[in-house]
Amino acid sequence: MASVPVAVEVVAAVLVLLPSAAPQELPAPWGWACDEGLCVKGVTSDTTTSLNQCKLTCGPESAVWPRPASIEHSSEVAFFLPTNVTRRVSCQDAVCPLLDQAIDLFLDNLQKYHPDYAGGSAPWEGPWDASIVSHTLDLDVTIWNADDRLSLETDESYQLFVTTIADKTNAQVVAATYFGARHALETLSQLVDYEEGVDALMVVSAATVVDVPAFPYRGILLDTSRNFFSVQSIERTLDAMAANKLNTFHWHITDSHSFPMQLETLPNMAYYGTYSSRKIYTTTEIRNLVEYGRIRGIRVLPEFDAPAHVGNGWQWGEEQGLGKLAVCVNREPWQSYCVEPPCGQLNLANPKMYDVLGQIYNEMVELFSPIDLFHYGGDEVNLNCWNTTDEITSWMDENNFGRDADAYYNQWSVFQEKSRQLLTSANADREVPGILWTSHLTEEGRADQYLDPTKYIIQIWTTGTDYLIGELLEKNFRVIFSNYDRWYLDCGFGAWVGEGNNWCSPYKGWQAVYDNSPLDIATDLTGSAHEELILGGEAALWSEQADEMVLDARLWPRGAALAERLWTNPSHNWEPAETRLIRQRQRMVARGIMADRIQPQWCHQNEGLCYLKGIHQGCQAMGDAEVAGVTKA
Repeated sequence: MASVPVAVEVVAAVLVLLPSAAPQELPAPWGWACDEGLCVKGVTSDTTTSLNQCKLTCGPESAVWPRPASIEHSSEVAFFLPTNVTRRVSCQDAVCPLLDQAIDLFLDNLQKYHPDYAGGSAPWEGPWDASIVSHTLDLDVTIWNADDRLSLETDESYQLFVTTIADKTNAQVVAATYFGARHALETLSQLVDYEEGVDALMVVSAATVVDVPAFPYRGILLDTSRNFFSVQSIERTLDAMAANKLNTFHWHITDSHSFPMQLETLPNMAYYGTYSSRKIYTTTEIRNLVEYGRIRGIRVLPEFDAPAHVGNGWQWGEEQGLGKLAVCVNREPWQSYCVEPPCGQLNLANPKMYDVLGQIYNEMVELFSPIDLFHYGGDEVNLNCWNTTDEITSWMDENNFGRDADAYYNQWSVFQEKSRQLLTSANADREVPGILWTSHLTEEGRADQYLDPTKYIIQIWTTGTDYLIGELLEKNFRVIFSNYDRWYLDCGFGAWVGEGNNWCSPYKGWQAVYDNSPLDIATDLTGSAHEELILGGEAALWSEQADEMVLDARLWPRGAALAERLWTNPSHNWEPAETRLIRQRQRMVARGIMADRIQPQWCHQNEGLCYLKGIHQGCQAMGDAEVAGVTKA
């Protein structure tokens, strides 16, 4: 019993030694010093800084993501308050309203750096040193031309110059287009961070950034047919894309599962095709999302997948005297008529189907106006569906088209040409490049037989080792990479049809996403990078097993890894980028993006110590110890 009071006395002695402040108010004992590009943790001293300041000033790229083409920056910072930001802009009338909104978003992002931000203004409290109160960050933005819409030819380059003299930091942005200037503001926001010790922001005191993307097409695909995603979740996705300089939101808005798009001239499509009256994108919401993306430097690219991947939403034709518009809708057993349930394909034998398709294009062109690209889908046609539908087989026989596979492929290509003509007509006779998935029409010897490489871009979803990629490039097709072995973000989960894992498993980690180089794939297959034909790439989130509850974690930070591959096309692998990606992930979380965690927080605070290099030597050393009679507890 005598041991009890002794223990109490020891605890009391320890308590006496502790400061009286609450734990959350205690000053941190740790500081960080930059050592060969890494922030090294140690006891705080005159030679250390806070972790945030070290991350901001240590390393050749600072904490900027994606890595710029060229960046130089100082190791010093200047402190300021977010209320002390001024703006001076030089731009043409069509661009100035966009730029004003982009600067407002920049200022809002600065507010979000405060750890107590909870929407609206952050609780900046001070008290501040007079030098902080008087210091200003002066924005000086110059845009040369009036381009206010994104295209494959848009110049997204920019120059950013940061200089500090006395109580002023000047950030000068020079860009050919609004889109380049917007990217510059994003980079500038990443050269700023919060300094807890003074409850203020800090910006690197000097920097020069000259930047341009490696690829003109840098995308994320979201499928909103298998499962519905709210407008708010899509807006959050666009915010995260803007933070990573991705510029294309590929909206796979409909499929055989549901038709959640409101069309004013064809209300039956959504009436028959939505999961519920609450799970629909109104025309106003679609227009607003297109503008929401444009302000953030993103085209919202519509896809209307056909002639397969249609079904629910098309059942009303016979009731309205138009005949059967789609066949095999919800047909069973589904394995015989499509790649996944539910089935459905357009009825090629019904000419009124084209009238409806033309109306859909008319409205989509207006909703997403102005379009510079259009995605026709065009994959996974099941010939058995058509060849077991009496109306279609009779039509094929009556017209002497034949009934073998080539006969159906030929009619499929006729459908595609009619679709192109309908879309061009809907777009006031202005033709835009059409995008098609790799499919039976793009197989060996078929692509240039059925498709004109001057009119179509092929999006590759097969593996990066598919030799047909080389054939498409050598036939002068422009391509967008989405090879599923690296850039399908829905892979690696339990199967939703049957048991086991889903078809494209395993999970694609951010390292695999980062290391997937379209130019290297092309070189391996053809001996040439074909840089003029590779427009870029896109990560896809198909939503059989995803909804907005998991949206952020599925996309981010893997989407950020994709962004650096497509913006910078780094020559190195993922390892040198890891610490910056960890920082970018935290930045996105501060902005309200629920990005997946990559490592323990300890790794963020102890750069370079979470690694596998030397594991074999470590195992060997353990083995030698065991031989000597030593065991590991």
